[in-house]
Amino acid sequence: MSNVENMNELDKVQMFSQKVERVKSELAKDVVGQADIINNVIIAIVAGGNVLLEGIPGVGKTRLVRSLGRVLSLPFSRIQFTPDLMPSDVTGTNIVEKDENGRLVTSFKKGPIFANLVLADEINRATPKTQSAMLEVMQEHKVTVSNQSYKIEEPFFVLATENPIEQDGTYPLPEAQMDRFMFKLMVNFPSDEELVSIVKMTQITMQETAEPVINGEEILEMRSLASKVPVVDEIILYAVNLVSNTHPELQASPASSKKYVKYGASPRAAQGLITAAKVRALMCGRYNVAYEDIDALAYPVLRHRMKINYTAINEKLGVDDVISMIIKETKKGN
Repeated sequence: MSNVENMNELDKVQMFSQKVERVKSELAKDVVGQADIINNVIIAIVAGGNVLLEGIPGVGKTRLVRSLGRVLSLPFSRIQFTPDLMPSDVTGTNIVEKDENGRLVTSFKKGPIFANLVLADEINRATPKTQSAMLEVMQEHKVTVSNQSYKIEEPFFVLATENPIEQDGTYPLPEAQMDRFMFKLMVNFPSDEELVSIVKMTQITMQETAEPVINGEEILEMRSLASKVPVVDEIILYAVNLVSNTHPELQASPASSKKYVKYGASPRAAQGLITAAKVRALMCGRYNVAYEDIDALAYPVLRHRMKINYTAINEKLGVDDVISMIIKETKKGN
């Protein structure tokens, strides 16, 4: 993309799509199925957001991130979150050592968070104190230790996992930290056909075989291109209305929100919707954001930022069911 400024819009979109397809093609060597998960993870990486993956063990969450590190040619780091993990085990700490003259000096030893692609495995198993160490780095891409700030090289991306069926000994993520994730993605159990392919693949090798196809600089160029995709005011207003309609306390909120929602999404949801929609538009071969981009991304953007109440639970409704209702009622209002 070195001459991207001299290219017309059609060529820019075509080049963007080609790069994404190359990434998907390589990932398919290591990950069976999960097309929606892969699409949304790529969207988040290009958009500069973080992703929370929820799924039972063995569905390929860690393998996907390791393979992404290979395909995107990015330094990869894995942090296994446990109850005894300390904040300094994540961010790093100051250590005292001797210099060449034998004098004691203080230097900063970087923690595993200093990578481009970070897997925070079972993030809800760490204590709130350790979880809080992730807040600054996920939002501002820097770490502060002893009043000294250290920037993390771009692109920077956190993919965290949590297990929905092992809740004993876990510490639910606070709303402030959940809000740092652009997407929450649900990794479903594979179909029988996919499970057969997984078994056959892992009989050959447990190692990832994907090859690098793009690098960090190209990701930043793709991000820059996506930021320039135009969005008409009507689309922005629709996204804003969608987020506002998740708040049951607002007078203009739809009936489904007032009946089923305990609290709504933050302003970051509207920002995330538009930012991610620009990337999705390019992936779909368009140089403009459409309503379908907002509708498709509403689920991963909103499902962890809003909470349904006991009425919804009693009626056996999930958060995605309520989001679908709010989308329909928002469209009627427009």
